[in-house]
Amino acid sequence: MEIYDDILQTLGNTPLVRLSRYVPDGATVAVKVESFNPGSSVKDRIGLALIEAGEKAGLLKPGGTIVEPTSGNTGLGLAMAAILKGYRMVCTAADKIPPEKVALLKAFGVEVIVCPTDVGADDPRSYYKVAERIRDEEGAYLPYQYYNQANPQAHYHTTGPEVWRQTDGKITHWVCGMGTGGTISGTARYLKEQNPDIRVTGVDTVGSVYAYYHQHRELPPAGQIHPYLIDGIGEDFMPETVWWDTIDDVVTIDDKTGYRVTMELARSEAIFTGTSGGAAVAAAVEVARDLPDEALVVTLLPDSGERYLSKLNEDWMREHGLLDD
Repeated sequence: MEIYDDILQTLGNTPLVRLSRYVPDGATVAVKVESFNPGSSVKDRIGLALIEAGEKAGLLKPGGTIVEPTSGNTGLGLAMAAILKGYRMVCTAADKIPPEKVALLKAFGVEVIVCPTDVGADDPRSYYKVAERIRDEEGAYLPYQYYNQANPQAHYHTTGPEVWRQTDGKITHWVCGMGTGGTISGTARYLKEQNPDIRVTGVDTVGSVYAYYHQHRELPPAGQIHPYLIDGIGEDFMPETVWWDTIDDVVTIDDKTGYRVTMELARSEAIFTGTSGGAAVAAAVEVARDLPDEALVVTLLPDSGERYLSKLNEDWMREHGLLDD
């Protein structure tokens, strides 16, 4: 009988889809659709891995509490594993995340603490520092996806091998959004071990630190770090889960382009992703533009646009200057 013992056994092996309508000519651009995971996002891949790393290190005891700063998807990936293992889950989140994600976390029994976005990472009100305070005061386990090497390792062991197998080893370019850096890094390391000639491009947002850091190996001046509207990628500090030795280039996609491509994908390919996915496709198309027809560019759509419907609508987008009249 084909019956799984729990929902996490359905994780991974998400489909790879050619964008034959959105990119009809030239190099092939294909997307790995991570909304097919049980929690509908790529972050399902790291939830169980982060918890098992805490158990192995003796930081998480039976019946304990897990706390994590998250934009929503990692929190849900952790929550699903926490439910099955009997742990309490607390998430801290910036107030810019869509209410759909807060409601989803609460539906899974997660305690959600919403924190201000417009404060520095070291501010005690930031969702990073609030999570650290809960760890210190309550003895909770803080997986900290931004620092925990189990994050990129999960992609080294799952996402990378899947992409290699699904492309029959013919992938020439890996283009991926940079949030914690775990997805791009772990996948890139595996792919480059199979073929060192594979080119890896990270996708950043305007107001984030990654593109500048890649070029200068230092954080940008404070005035260049500012909030942005694309969800799920970009950062205002440097996580330790970015394996820079695996990344060849970083391109920057602005808010307007990220939102525009997100909606164009839905209306041309019937694929509805979040704005980090739209930004990744915009970057993949940019990379593919000057490549020969036999090149194969693969990117990743981290989640579903259904989680952002309060933003992915014409009224909200027009209000924030993201639509051309």
